[in-house]
Amino acid sequence: MAITAVSIGALGFGLAASGSGIPSYWGDEAASILATQRPFPALLALLLRIDAVHGLYYSFLHVWTGEFGTGEFATRFPSAVAVGFAAAGVVVLANRLLGPRLGLVSGAVFAVLPVVTRYGAETRSYGMVIAASVWLMVLLVHLAQRRSRSIAGWASFAFASAVSVHLFVYLVLLWPVQFAMLLLLCAPRSVMVRWLSASSVALVLSLPFIMLAVSQRFQIAFLAEREYATAASALAGQWFDFAVWFAILAWALMVAAAAAAARWSELRPACAIAAIWALLPTVILLIGNALVTPMYNLRYTAFSAPAVAMLMAIGIEGVRRALAKRLHPRRAEYVTAALAAAIVIAVAPVYLAQRTPFSKAGGADFRQTAAVVAAHAQPGDAIVFDETTRFAQRPRLAIDLYPEQFAGVHDVALEVPYFARDWLWDEVATLPETLKRLAGYDRVWVLERGRNQAEVDAVRSLGFNVRQSIPVNRIIVYELVRK
Repeated sequence: MAITAVSIGALGFGLAASGSGIPSYWGDEAASILATQRPFPALLALLLRIDAVHGLYYSFLHVWTGEFGTGEFATRFPSAVAVGFAAAGVVVLANRLLGPRLGLVSGAVFAVLPVVTRYGAETRSYGMVIAASVWLMVLLVHLAQRRSRSIAGWASFAFASAVSVHLFVYLVLLWPVQFAMLLLLCAPRSVMVRWLSASSVALVLSLPFIMLAVSQRFQIAFLAEREYATAASALAGQWFDFAVWFAILAWALMVAAAAAAARWSELRPACAIAAIWALLPTVILLIGNALVTPMYNLRYTAFSAPAVAMLMAIGIEGVRRALAKRLHPRRAEYVTAALAAAIVIAVAPVYLAQRTPFSKAGGADFRQTAAVVAAHAQPGDAIVFDETTRFAQRPRLAIDLYPEQFAGVHDVALEVPYFARDWLWDEVATLPETLKRLAGYDRVWVLERGRNQAEVDAVRSLGFNVRQSIPVNRIIVYELVRK
């Protein structure tokens, strides 16, 4: 099992890391970089005001970038390591619940899931969250199957649970999944009591953090304005990156898993555990989103990906067993091999699309925009940014993420840089005030997002003409010179 786990872990890491430096940062990754590129006391002040839910990850990234820099590949590398570690964990967990064969299949399926290859190549905490969820389950299964009385073992579980919640507060949703798992594994009462005690300790350790996170719930108020809580998001988006054909194949295999569990009793507990792990957090978030407050986002259920992989693996096994009763066993193996090939074929376009220059959310093109400015602007030129879109999409992020590309160019609107504030983004002047600061400049660069031309029109009103416009992807770079 150890060799298999290491091999599948290496596969997961390799797939995630390969090409991860190609896409430009997008808005959420920009938040990670801007949060960590400030002195630690300033980072703490930021977290006390906003984004406390990402505090543990930001603290790690603060140290990491200090050693390895802020390039895309460097900052996404820990996420690739995390999903590789998670892939190995899926092998270990499925091996304990289903046996070596399905341990291998579960790990391989997990490694190619679109949600895994995406978050394994992103400067956010979700890769680590997935790894934390699966290894917590591994530890609990280990303790339960051994009926452990080890104080150190259960203390480790309590501490790991608390740390996991600090990494991502929604991992509290694993607790009802763990309770259901212990029931399905017919854990003795003593194990249930120890789990409840350890989880209570984890809750006590996490409670101040949870209260701080709840006090900052305004930061996800934007979810009320987004149509995330849809059937398409739940069925095709959150695990399958809206790859429709892959989603259809995956759900077909999960239905096959349910049929296999109904037919073969030895598959039943693991299938039920995986189904609860996959579905319960999503159901809770969707109900809470509808009845309490906005709380559902596609990214928030990524930690259920190991369960999805296990269900798909059980579905493949169910198909193999059913065919083996009707066909020659070798032919049944051929069919299951064809299923595996179908998974790879269905996921390949998604994987490749995730590793194109503009593949991140919103067609992010901050790095490419910065390169255009570096290639055309001259020292002493002024630059003005479109400030009308939401913060995570503003072209201004290009100068914050890639400041070396803007060397010598004057950011005339800047009032207070992000690293001197207890907020994520720069404080900037109003457009009328910015226009006053353009006196004395003969060339101005304006970065607009999409079709907006408010800043271009405002600069033209000062007696400038547009010399050229350079479309990047979503951002257009305009060069304006004084008449």
